[in-house]
Amino acid sequence: MRTTAIEEGKPRCHCGVFGVFGHPEASVMCYYGLQALQHRGQESAGIVTSEWLEDREKWRFNIQKGTGLVSDIFKDEEVLRDGLKGSSAIGHNRYSTTGSADNKSNIQPFVVNYKSGNLALAHNGNLTNYRKLRQKLQDEGTIFQSTSDSEILLHIAARSRQKEQILQIKEAMETVEGAYSIVILTDESLIAARDPNGFRPLALGKVDGAYIVASETCAFDIIGAEYIRDVAPGEIIVIDNDVLASGEVKSYWISKKSSQVHHCIFEFIYFSRPDSKVFGINVDRVRRKLGKLLADVNPIIPQSPDDKVVIISVPDSSNTCTLGYVTESNKRGRNVRLELGLIRSHYVGRTFIQPQENHRELKVKTKFNTVKGVLNGRKVIIVDDSIVRGTTSKQLVKLIKEAGPKEVHFRVSCPPIKFPCYYGMDFPSREELIANRFEGDIEAIAKELGVDSLAYLPMDKLIASAPVDEGRNYCTACFDGNYPIPIDPDASKNENDQ
Repeated sequence: MRTTAIEEGKPRCHCGVFGVFGHPEASVMCYYGLQALQHRGQESAGIVTSEWLEDREKWRFNIQKGTGLVSDIFKDEEVLRDGLKGSSAIGHNRYSTTGSADNKSNIQPFVVNYKSGNLALAHNGNLTNYRKLRQKLQDEGTIFQSTSDSEILLHIAARSRQKEQILQIKEAMETVEGAYSIVILTDESLIAARDPNGFRPLALGKVDGAYIVASETCAFDIIGAEYIRDVAPGEIIVIDNDVLASGEVKSYWISKKSSQVHHCIFEFIYFSRPDSKVFGINVDRVRRKLGKLLADVNPIIPQSPDDKVVIISVPDSSNTCTLGYVTESNKRGRNVRLELGLIRSHYVGRTFIQPQENHRELKVKTKFNTVKGVLNGRKVIIVDDSIVRGTTSKQLVKLIKEAGPKEVHFRVSCPPIKFPCYYGMDFPSREELIANRFEGDIEAIAKELGVDSLAYLPMDKLIASAPVDEGRNYCTACFDGNYPIPIDPDASKNENDQ
């Protein structure tokens, strides 16, 4: 575990992206946008701005990126005000996969200068045909500067024989497969695109006459931007000075059309902030419904007036779901009580000193502590969004049991995770997933975790929690193994990062 803000043992999202065009303080807007998207990646961040040099009559890209949190990388205000001048900018927060966290060449945005000018790119997602394309380009003499699949897009655009830059970029989008929500900065425009399946979110907004794109709308709220709409699956939008003047965003369409979109259902379960709107839907509303459905199908009912049942969340990602669970339980007359049984420290950095024994327990205790008075002698229901390996959940249960509860029950707001994701999430291998290690035996998993009972939200209830309209579907491959896009057989060996 190398991140500081996401619980160990949880699935991790492969980054957040942000872009702004036509704002005199573009770098500052980008900084605050990345701050709001910090939960999507904490290992590194970067901002690139496009500046017109009047005295030299040319465009210049200004770059600042590094490892760590956004507030650490851009702690010097002069970097934003003086080092990142320009009225357009893109930014990126990165979470990497195993093996590439310390490779600084992988920090985005990536920047190149080629025949059509400057080009900078930031990517959220994962390209499923990356290995095949990279091998082909290397055989043809292409030299790669990073191990990231995102760099593929730059090389394909640079090698394109199309005359117009937007058509070069469109060709790159039509060559790759997989999940991508992308922001691209050129000398005179901001380009945003989503793959035809719409796996990862990307929203369009406006503030002070400038246009904004971001992975989640919480990045709009921090700067007072208005949400306009989502970038549609398969759409490439171009924002330039003509768009600022006319107010009409230019759209191009990727020719590889999908018969049905497949939004990542895990954006609602865990990744996105509850105050965001993703895929045009309020995350808070979906997450509360997850909790209500969980309470409906997997209740804990007090056996007598003296049977005190308390519900606690695993903060912070399951807080909203837990509220839904409590609301529905009391609506059905179960007389349960919401308690702050776990307190989470928000100031935990990297754990450098790790004893050989019990280091997982130490990591859990640095992040969480119990409020023993509300747990002692009570029947405790833990509501969490997911269980991946199970190691952290096991240590968390052990910590709660030290507070002396009467019973401990575990409720999970999604089905058992059985398959890795190749569309922009980092799940362990199938062998490491606790649901597979115990061959889907819920009672055996409960015994491993040390709880009196364990229950997951069934798949049909998960799907029922999110709105479905014409043409909209959700990717549930991590639960059922039904991958919407064919996967490279060697994809599991890929250690590149997004």
